Amino acid sequence: MGLLTSGGDAQGMNAAVRAVARTALAMGVQPCAIMEGWQGACDGGDRIRPLGWSDVSSILNKGGTVIGTARSKDFREHEGMRRAAKNLIDYGIDRLIVIGGDGSLTGTNEFRLLWPQLISELKEMGEITAEQADAHPNLMICGLVGSIDNDLVGSDMTIGADSALHRIVDAIDAISSTAASHQRTFVVEVMGRHCGYLPLMAGIAGGCDYVFIPEVPPEDGWEDELANKLRVGRAAGRRDSLVLVAEGAQDRHGNPITSQHVADVLSEKMNEDVRVTILGHVQRGGSPSAYDRWMSTVLGYAAVQEVLRATPEDEPQILGVRHNRVARIDMMKAVKDTRSVAGLIKEGDYTSAVRLRGSSFAQMIQINRIMSTPPSYAPANKALGTDCVEPPAQQRLAELEQTTGKVEHARNAVLDHVAAQSPEAASSPGHAWEEASRPAAGKRVAVLHVGGLAPGMNTAARAAVRIGIDKGMTVLGVQGSFKGLIDNKVEELSWDGVEGWAFEGGAELGTRRPVPTVEELYSLGRAIENNNIDAMIIIGGFNAYLSAYELVKERERYQAFNIPIICVPASIDNNLPGSELSIGADTALNNAVWALDRIKESAAASRRCFVAETMGRRCGYLALMSGIASGAELTYLHEDGLTLEQLNRDALRMRESFEGGRRLFMVLVNEEASKLYNRDFLARVFESEGRGLYDVRHTALGHLQQGGSPTPFDRLLATRLVFHAMDWVERTLVEEDALNEAAGHGLARRVPPAAKAVYIGLTEDAIETAPIDRMMEVVEVENRRPRFQWWMGLRPVSEVVSMPSRISGEPHAIPIADA
Repeated sequence: MGLLTSGGDAQGMNAAVRAVARTALAMGVQPCAIMEGWQGACDGGDRIRPLGWSDVSSILNKGGTVIGTARSKDFREHEGMRRAAKNLIDYGIDRLIVIGGDGSLTGTNEFRLLWPQLISELKEMGEITAEQADAHPNLMICGLVGSIDNDLVGSDMTIGADSALHRIVDAIDAISSTAASHQRTFVVEVMGRHCGYLPLMAGIAGGCDYVFIPEVPPEDGWEDELANKLRVGRAAGRRDSLVLVAEGAQDRHGNPITSQHVADVLSEKMNEDVRVTILGHVQRGGSPSAYDRWMSTVLGYAAVQEVLRATPEDEPQILGVRHNRVARIDMMKAVKDTRSVAGLIKEGDYTSAVRLRGSSFAQMIQINRIMSTPPSYAPANKALGTDCVEPPAQQRLAELEQTTGKVEHARNAVLDHVAAQSPEAASSPGHAWEEASRPAAGKRVAVLHVGGLAPGMNTAARAAVRIGIDKGMTVLGVQGSFKGLIDNKVEELSWDGVEGWAFEGGAELGTRRPVPTVEELYSLGRAIENNNIDAMIIIGGFNAYLSAYELVKERERYQAFNIPIICVPASIDNNLPGSELSIGADTALNNAVWALDRIKESAAASRRCFVAETMGRRCGYLALMSGIASGAELTYLHEDGLTLEQLNRDALRMRESFEGGRRLFMVLVNEEASKLYNRDFLARVFESEGRGLYDVRHTALGHLQQGGSPTPFDRLLATRLVFHAMDWVERTLVEEDALNEAAGHGLARRVPPAAKAVYIGLTEDAIETAPIDRMMEVVEVENRRPRFQWWMGLRPVSEVVSMPSRISGEPHAIPIADA
């Protein structure tokens, strides 16, 4: 089996190379690295190297590709392809895994189609024997996409995109601090020639004011719109202004929009010094993120599985990612669709270009507009009254005053609308106050955190505030969970009041673990009534869900609980029902992998076994994924159980590996993997069996997993989940009003408990909700985790790539879905 990387490099390629090599060896197949991409195939000789287990050791944390990459002119010619075929045949290679972009994959497919002809020519020329020709009549291929642009149509993510997003957001966070110090404007140019994924997602995750992307060129007159929007942002309380420009940005006439041009426009129109930063190749380099390590490892494992099963009759496939699963994608259709995007943009068919990027991409464009645009404001010298509003809005205001008594925030909502109609006020897409678009205007929605701290809680709260304001709602922040609500620590949150929350760790609203007691329920109900709370968004972990479950159970006794309630998953343990990933889990995973990298470095000068403990209680997500991403040799999970017999086998295998020359052995255990065999016990067992051959150290990674700024993924996940949560709240409140009106009961609530208290999450299919009162059907309460955990399907990957001879027989296949 041959393996090569071609085209531009991307972080995570090494993880895929390592996984391909080790999985092939485990399956009894000899992997061969083709150095320097297709040029290595054309050159042959020592450019094609058989790989052993240790040849791909210690490369997980390295950026780039250790087997090299190049764009080959020789391979574009027929003679070059024939030489490449001859060199592959010399090594018995007729199955090939290629990691690269659309150009590399297109060339690979052309090579596959020409293979029979090339073999025939080589046989006629006497360069290969008839036996060799008969043994390798066809070439089977499988592609993995390495591209930081994340531009492959059909795959949610490509290798390297998450790491590149980390680089950009880290840079934005750093730039924003100096920009805010001087109240300065920065224009930042990022990669994305034909794909706006990086600038769009970085703009949302970094809290930028404006984003230029190729798929949605700005309308004519964008210069005035941009300057006006930045002025509104400053007036709303921002101390800095950040504009992101994709390197392929252009206007609707095809004229390039460069970062320098944007800076010049702003300097002229805003009369201030504007700075330009071009991030360049820093986005492509450096150590890969945890996601680009574990997902690339899984893709490499699946690619070997796929290419060994391929037949000459099969259409070539790319393995990508769909809904957090490995997915099989038709190679040439994906390449054709990917290349068509640039053509659609050139033709001005921006709707189709966005549609090819996927529904989530289009949705994030909408979310970015809402999150970055302050509510319209009235000039200070113009007094506005409600008598200048057109009749429909005036009528709505009267209804709100009469039926809710919430005059102040209803009036403010209308005043926002009036300001939006003023020519002096800023254009504010998505913020015009209209009856049709703000059906739940005037409602009061409380936001609170419950449970352990999770990075990204602040991001979720910020999103709730800004999206809620966009819907005309009043968003109330509750300090200190349910105890704070009982103590009336409730305040209205403003658009500018949550500025900067997206980037900060911790929880500005505070969070507490206790579930409300029976004795506290009466006080809690009174607090909800006293604060006129119409709906509640609870952001938190397992105790948040248990709390909501208790409130739903007590609805017959306490009518105040009979309001729409939605739980948003936020837990580093990633142990919540209805969501495959929780807010905070990606940050915790990256923190753990960062720590494990440094632990490994600390042991480089000795022969040492390290036993490290991750958080997660009885959920092994952090331990397993950290193990895959850091290259741990052993991982112990509560889900698997742990026996003395297993420990004995592992201790003997550990000793054998050190006798064979190993210098470092990493063991990961999640904190409650076993009641009896804890981290200290494991360390003493391994040390005893080592008999002085190596020393043993153990440590708990501890609370560093909960700290730090949330990763781009957690910021985006928090924003997306809350966007859908607020939509659910709005729809539910409108349905409630309709039910009340139809029943003729005035303001008496008639909310069906099962349908109006839910938890939301990211599932295999989409972002979905499920009723709280049926939660116990899908969780193991004693273990505080879901009954089904999707990531346990990746257990075979960890076992195969961690140690040679760890498993007996052929490795277990992992599921590959058809896109």
